[in-house]
Amino acid sequence: MPDARLLVVFDADSTLIRNEVIELIADEAGRGAEVAAATEAAMRGEVDFATSLRSRVEALRGVPVEAFARVLARIEPTPGVRELIAEIHARGGVAAVVSGGFHEILDTVAPALGVDLWRANRLEVSEGVLTGRVDGEIVDAEGKAAALREWAAAAGVPLSRTYAIGDGANDLRMMDAAGLGIAFNAKPAVRAQADLVIADVDLREVVPLLP
Repeated sequence: MPDARLLVVFDADSTLIRNEVIELIADEAGRGAEVAAATEAAMRGEVDFATSLRSRVEALRGVPVEAFARVLARIEPTPGVRELIAEIHARGGVAAVVSGGFHEILDTVAPALGVDLWRANRLEVSEGVLTGRVDGEIVDAEGKAAALREWAAAAGVPLSRTYAIGDGANDLRMMDAAGLGIAFNAKPAVRAQADLVIADVDLREVVPLLP
């Protein structure tokens, strides 16, 4: 990767996109409301993220992989996301996403929005259906912060010119690692600890903050 002028790292669910993907997949198992309540508690920081994710993924057991197409059809990009990513690129920057969600969805959504780099969890599949387990190491709060530092080093961007944008408690460590941590459409605990809070659900609000 050639040196860049800046790095912007987004959370995915409720930041890059309006949806919580795990809830959309859970709808396919008839357990959307149950998983939504657990997701809300995790994003508020009331429970350990990795523990919560494992229990929520367990609720997805038996969902066929064909359901991903239906989930993708329901994805809503956040207003302003394409304009913000275009501005990041125009200013010589890198747009990246690190998510506690899933590669199965992000691998389609991220490049379609112009994202350069992305990292997420993977769902274990056996015989065409979800097993209810995460495949590999979970991307948690520390994993998000580590991704930001790794990508900044690879792009030759000092941490002072990195931006982290997120809404949930598992975004706080990457927001703390970044030069500027931005709470976007965020839970109260995140708004309280962020460097900057954006209340409007429009990512164009970030553009004036770019160098």
